[in-house]
Amino acid sequence: MTVFRDLAPGLEQAARHAPAITLTGPRQSGKTTLSRAVFPEHPYVSLEAPDVRSFAVDDPRGFLAQFPRGAIIDEVQRAPDVPSYLQGLIDADPTPGQWILTGSQNFSLVESVNQSLAGRTAVHHLLPLSRGEAIRFPHCSRNLEEVLLTGGYPRIFDRGLDPSDWIGSYIATYIERDVRTLRNVGDLSAFGRFVQLCAGRTAQLANLSSLADDCGVSQPTAKAWLSILEASFVVFLLPPFHTNLRKRLVKMPKLHFYDTALACHLLGIRTAEQLVSHPLRGPLFETWVVSEILKQRTHQGRSGALSFYRDRSGTEVDLVIEHPERLTLVETKSAATPSSGFLNTARKVAGHLQDHSACDLFAVYGGDQSQSRTQGQLVPWAQLHESALAQGV
Repeated sequence: MTVFRDLAPGLEQAARHAPAITLTGPRQSGKTTLSRAVFPEHPYVSLEAPDVRSFAVDDPRGFLAQFPRGAIIDEVQRAPDVPSYLQGLIDADPTPGQWILTGSQNFSLVESVNQSLAGRTAVHHLLPLSRGEAIRFPHCSRNLEEVLLTGGYPRIFDRGLDPSDWIGSYIATYIERDVRTLRNVGDLSAFGRFVQLCAGRTAQLANLSSLADDCGVSQPTAKAWLSILEASFVVFLLPPFHTNLRKRLVKMPKLHFYDTALACHLLGIRTAEQLVSHPLRGPLFETWVVSEILKQRTHQGRSGALSFYRDRSGTEVDLVIEHPERLTLVETKSAATPSSGFLNTARKVAGHLQDHSACDLFAVYGGDQSQSRTQGQLVPWAQLHESALAQGV
């Protein structure tokens, strides 16, 4: 089953202007399926196959000569010289939309593309399914706990698979394999503990010193391992909001997982009953909301910096969306019963920022009633994808 993604129109538009499109994202996020669906007339080749990869590495000119009108080249980072040879072909024939390059490793792929294809390729990111995309599948969870446990990897929805079983295999097959290809980690068991520790810190400050101490490694090692998780699209770091106010703000980023199912599995959470009473239910819900908004904006090609606000007194807003003339402050509350108190902190922060920018206030919560209050909007979790937040507020 092929369900078109929100990114599809962006790829089609890019193909009308750029000679090449580079599509990155985590493994199994649907890059191959989307590329072949949007560009069905393009020849397709994957560098995962050892013989094909060997051809591309040993003879990149001969490899590319097979495709006089362009092609979809999957996992292109496995032949890092190909973009350099592609540069000459594009300069000789800059027809838009000829080459579609996909890859799962952000480090090597983006570095290679930036060096060789600057100005010649449009770079896009395909992340796991957003809620708005997931509900297009028949096998879609309707319960909040099930949504957090299921995550957003398309194959789970497409085939109606058990999320826990699939995520377990994903961790063993892809994360560990990507670790080996990205750099020499050394102690894989220690790295596994590190990933689990990161899951326990989702929606918390990314304190490298604490992570290193708890894992029994040096701080430089913890920093390198966190970079690997970022490059593999397992986690992202949400930067702190900066302003010229005199108020002292924290400078450390927040750690979030792109996919809550992955975080839940690493934490040993396998059932909705466990999640209901789990001490990290709130942080997991916060990560889900932040990652949902990030996915929606990424797939729809919308700009606007994302950050969080926390000052030295501990006053915090989970997400700040910066627009040219205003800010959107978003609080997350996993509770199911709506309360005007959900917006108290956002209102306080808006007061701090009133001379800096106008602010719109939202609280995304675990219930099912949409409410417009004097202070701002209460948005039920299941309506996040169709709320004003998803429409570019």
